[in-house]
Amino acid sequence: MGTAANQDNARAQSKLTQIKVSVAPQIATAFKQACAASNVSMAAELTQFMADYSNSLVKRKAAPDFTTRRKRRAYVKRMISELEQLSAAEEHLLDNAPENLQDALVYETAAEYISLYDEVIDLLRAMVP
Repeated sequence: MGTAANQDNARAQSKLTQIKVSVAPQIATAFKQACAASNVSMAAELTQFMADYSNSLVKRKAAPDFTTRRKRRAYVKRMISELEQLSAAEEHLLDNAPENLQDALVYETAAEYISLYDEVIDLLRAMVP
């Protein structure tokens, strides 16, 4: 039984090395390592993220229809657009923050969110041609 588990792990590792993500190398490596450690595929994690994000946006219980590649790509493009709007809103907050609040936690958090939004956008863009 241990041999079968080793073969499954080897297949999972092989699949992980075949996936290319066009983001900062350390982010891609950390994501691949986290998926490998959890014994899940990167595609499964990103798909689950899309479903969770969708449910939080539209506040509905049913996951969106991902039955065809066209529908998945269209949905990813809509998510990218939504995330770009969120990033722009955070950027607007930073640009309009008074000088005395630029060292505040809210300012630092907004800067962190912009960075995270950009990383997620890059990951999603890697999924759609």
